[in-house]
Order: sequence, then C-alpha cells, then structure tokens
Amino acid sequence: MLKISHVGKTFNAGTVNEKKALTNISLHLEPGDFVTIIGGNGAGKSTLMNLIAGVYPIDCGTIFLDGVNISRQPEYKRAALMGRVFQDPMMGTAANMQIEENMALACRRGRRRGLGWGVTKEERERYHEELKRLGLGLEDRMTSKVGLLSGGQRQALTLLMATMQEPKLLLLDEHTAALDPKTARKVLELTQEIVDGSHLTAMMVTHNMKDAISIGNRLIMMSEGRVIYDVRGGEKKRLRVADLLEKFEEASDGEFANDRMLLS
Repeated sequence: MLKISHVGKTFNAGTVNEKKALTNISLHLEPGDFVTIIGGNGAGKSTLMNLIAGVYPIDCGTIFLDGVNISRQPEYKRAALMGRVFQDPMMGTAANMQIEENMALACRRGRRRGLGWGVTKEERERYHEELKRLGLGLEDRMTSKVGLLSGGQRQALTLLMATMQEPKLLLLDEHTAALDPKTARKVLELTQEIVDGSHLTAMMVTHNMKDAISIGNRLIMMSEGRVIYDVRGGEKKRLRVADLLEKFEEASDGEFANDRMLLS
C-alpha cells in the first residue's frame, strides 16, 4: 500500500543551520498494516509523516501509495487519499462550526462542490450512527459547536472524520499525547477498533513504549533520521519495554535519556 524508497530530507542545506532529518529511508507497508513508530526527539518521525503527506517536498527518492507515484504531488491532491490526526486536538476540526457540519466537510473532502443543502437528511442519519460508535453521546449534540467539546471528544471526532472515506493511508502523529491518560486510552481503543473494522493501513507516531508494543502489528524504531529496528507479528508481541530501552541505548552509545519516553 505504501512504498518509500531511498527518501532523504535536509533542512536549511548549505547553511550553518543544516539539519539532516531523514537519510536514505526505505519502507514498505502491506495493505492492512498498522505500524507504530517510536524514537527519541529529533529522530525524524514527524518529518517522515510530513513528507508522506506532502507538507514538505522530498530531496530524493520516491513515494508510492497504492501503486501511484505521489512523490511530487502537492499536499492538497494527497489529502483525498489520506486521513491524518495531529497531536493538537484543536487541529483537524473547525471550532465555530457544528459537529454535523464538520462531518459533512470530511465526507466531501476531495470531491467537487456544488450548490445544495450543506447537510442532507440522509447524511444526518448516517452521522448519527457514526457518532454512536464513539460512545461519547455526541450523536445527541450534532448541532453543537465543536469548540464546546472537550479535548478528548474533539480528538475522537477528528479520528472519525479522518476515516469516514476509508483513506488509503491513515497518519496518526502522537494523536493522544495531549490527552489525559484515561481519555488517551479511550481514543487509542477507538483507533484500534476503527482501523481493524475498516481494514485500514495506518502509521502511528508515539512516545509511549507500552502503546507502541500493544497497538498494531508492526513496530519501527527511528534514530537520527534512519530506521534502526523493524519488528512485526509474533516477535513484536513478545517485546517488552526493557527490550526497546536496550535498543535505544545501543543506538545512542549508552547515553539514552529521553524524559518524555521514560515518563510515558
């Protein structure tokens, strides 16, 4: 479903602020893969997401999605093929619009727009059923402004909106990091349920090593712009947090220290 070949990215090339973010990254995801990505600060995790989404142009290499070369496609064209949920619950929704209006926007993403009712009766019925899946009571508040929702409710809604059209690829960039532990657990459970239920191909960046191990069927560890560890299936299920810490220490020559990951 996703094939990344020899992709590199350097920011501020040729200046004193030059930073090699990704170096010769190659990655192949099969349809239905749910990959968790873990790594220290500056490892290149979010940069990889942004290159796939088209936020930044790649310096070299190719990116194919479902057999189509999207390496040079602009971000707005890729948006019709991908769903994305960000770390900040305030992103991905329009605060001053109603819940049902936000869902209508998500439902029409990538399609031609015309003159007509913003939300039809049939759509309203569909949105009601979709929202019931979240178990948050939002199906009874469809005309409420999204800005009135809590961070967890808003992130759950964003996740639902990102998957309504069953995208070719779902990108989750630390989408539970800003939530309290109980709410984060609920959003993670919803994530697993939606990805499995719709057989989506997904990539999830996280700093939480327990979540990286328990969620999905494959785990990738990054360090200094490279993939240093790639494990899947039964081998992934047998991993422990101590195993990941050991891998990080090896990658950093025994000087591993990342408070955010250790606290997670």
